[in-house]
Amino acid sequence: MSSGEPKAEKPTVYPPGMDELSTSVQRRLEVPMAIAAALTVPMVAITESHPGGALETVAGILNWATWLAFLFELVVMLAIVPDRALWLRRNPLDLVLVVFTPPLLPPGLQGLRVLRLLRVLRLVELTDLTKFIFTLRGVHYAAIFALLTVVGGGALFDALEPNQEHLSTWDGIYWALTTMTTLGSSIQPTDTGGQIVATVLVLVGLGFIALVTGAIARRFFGPELGRAEQELESEISSAEEIAQRELRNIREQLAALEVAVERMVSERASSP
Repeated sequence: MSSGEPKAEKPTVYPPGMDELSTSVQRRLEVPMAIAAALTVPMVAITESHPGGALETVAGILNWATWLAFLFELVVMLAIVPDRALWLRRNPLDLVLVVFTPPLLPPGLQGLRVLRLLRVLRLVELTDLTKFIFTLRGVHYAAIFALLTVVGGGALFDALEPNQEHLSTWDGIYWALTTMTTLGSSIQPTDTGGQIVATVLVLVGLGFIALVTGAIARRFFGPELGRAEQELESEISSAEEIAQRELRNIREQLAALEVAVERMVSERASSP
């Protein structure tokens, strides 16, 4: 392939139901929305402990602020995506969080606000984070997140289980640790809120174990996979060069054939 010939650009592929604008806006909203989802932990902990006073007001503000953030994202995305129905089918969590976790939920359904934490998982879909998360630094941050989940889950469990008055915060943390590692304990959730916290803990624990396993596999098999990727890229480049060369040959042959046809037509036109 000659150096002067421009290289064909690969077309950009966007997620289903989205275009360049909506994809850019969604990526810009990922981190703020993940922060809003993470604020669910202190908000629920404060609300369920019923401290009263300024802390109760702060919890109410956080509750409304996080839900309004989810509502804002949903409205913005529905306003700019080219195919709303397809986008909703591909992103059902955005609609679920707005419809099922409003601040005015009845007391029996207040535990559903923990579902807002699932919004943090959307960050894993980002390519840069996917490449980073299986490194040692990624495991380090994941371990910190798992530790915070154990502490926060234990505090939430203690606050959401009013029927188990003998439990302390340390008992809740012990329960959270055994639940996350799927070891199990004699402490069992008896309320809907506690059951939701247990589900989240199990998901985080399984995700952390899978991440550590992936990081170990990447550590041992990463060099071989890198060489395989390089070989594949070189084969693809060679195939592209061959295709470009064959395409140039075809163009040259077509040009020569066109000249020959024009010459034959002109000779026939000039002959008596």
